[in-house]
Amino acid sequence: MENIKIAVIGLGYVGLPLARLFSTKYLVVGFDINESRVTSLKSGTDTTLEVEDDILQKVLINNNNEDKGLYCTTSLKDIEDCNYYIITVPTPVDKNNKPDLTPLYKSSEAVGKVLKKGDIVIYESTVYPGVTEEECVPVLEQVSGLKFNEDFFAGYSPERINPGDKEHTVEKILKVTSGSTKEIGEKVDSLYKSVIIAGTYLAPTIKVAEAAKVIENSQRDINIAFVNELAKIFNLMGIDTQEVLAAAGTKWNFLPFKPGLVGGHCIGVDPYYLAQRAQEFGYHPEIILAGRRLNDSMGEYVASQVVKLMIKKGISVNGANLLMLGITFKENCPDVRNTKIVDVVKALHEYGIKVAIFDPLADVEEVKKEYKLETVNVLPEIKFDAIVLGVAHTEFLSLDFSQLQNDNSLLYDVKGILNGIADNRL
Repeated sequence: MENIKIAVIGLGYVGLPLARLFSTKYLVVGFDINESRVTSLKSGTDTTLEVEDDILQKVLINNNNEDKGLYCTTSLKDIEDCNYYIITVPTPVDKNNKPDLTPLYKSSEAVGKVLKKGDIVIYESTVYPGVTEEECVPVLEQVSGLKFNEDFFAGYSPERINPGDKEHTVEKILKVTSGSTKEIGEKVDSLYKSVIIAGTYLAPTIKVAEAAKVIENSQRDINIAFVNELAKIFNLMGIDTQEVLAAAGTKWNFLPFKPGLVGGHCIGVDPYYLAQRAQEFGYHPEIILAGRRLNDSMGEYVASQVVKLMIKKGISVNGANLLMLGITFKENCPDVRNTKIVDVVKALHEYGIKVAIFDPLADVEEVKKEYKLETVNVLPEIKFDAIVLGVAHTEFLSLDFSQLQNDNSLLYDVKGILNGIADNRL
């Protein structure tokens, strides 16, 4: 390979683990516009908890003139001599569930300012097929003044990071790669293959790689929607859904999905990207959007089930004190983006219930800024009329619920992890 210097644009849940991995072999400059994030990383601390501090500190360097290592910065000047630019920014949806490509446009503009002849720009952000070449490349061309596939090239290698998962880390997950030409595809594949021990899969085109990523999470979303619907049906019948799934799971080809709240920046978002693109081609995707509607309705459903159980136990709903355990979008992860616990809390508030939210991992200020909700990182020392386990943080398994409950309190287990001690579960 040629003398490789990599810039990773965006140092969040995807970018930092990738930058850390590449920095074990190459010189990597991690770029992010969030000054506090970069300052924290330079001190050797990752607040997302994706990279352990001791592992991060081993690869950090104080300048970008070394042979390998990770240098973090907010200055574009520090990435102007890189020859690979890997963009790992978020791809959210707006309040109407329409794809918001603003972070991609802005990061493409930034890279365009430092792009040189021969450089390769690789996108990892989840998008619908066509975004890289039809939306991002024109920005690169316009800002840089260079011509695509003559002066510079592009690649796409979709991220497969599972936040909070310490077993399936980036190097242990097979990586799909692609390039804007056959030669560039091989270069991109070779770059990733040099650090991904699980191996790579070179897709024939960028659009194929984009499509492969967006259907991965759409498939999971649809499967979870199915078991969520089963939970609603079996609840009406008085049958325990978890017991049904355990029995059905004894068949070799039964897929082990569980009911729950589907939030986060991937499964709860990506299907909208595919649906939007399908509609642009004149096709209305019925199954994909039906799955999204069902999963988006689960917050209100959980709240209604909690209220029904409170009434059955004779608990006065209006003015009741309820403890919500967890606010992040998934277990053992501080990420609160697109968390559906917020939907549960909002619905409970509409019933007149006072909700205290305890989450040892969530950033209190971030939750307040994003959702205008008060949270605490220390367990309140009072008793509650109802407790809802919304997120399966490992720490919650060791709680002494008797210290938090009144004599007639309700304990509702959204995640089905409390092994029979809850009054009910989803």
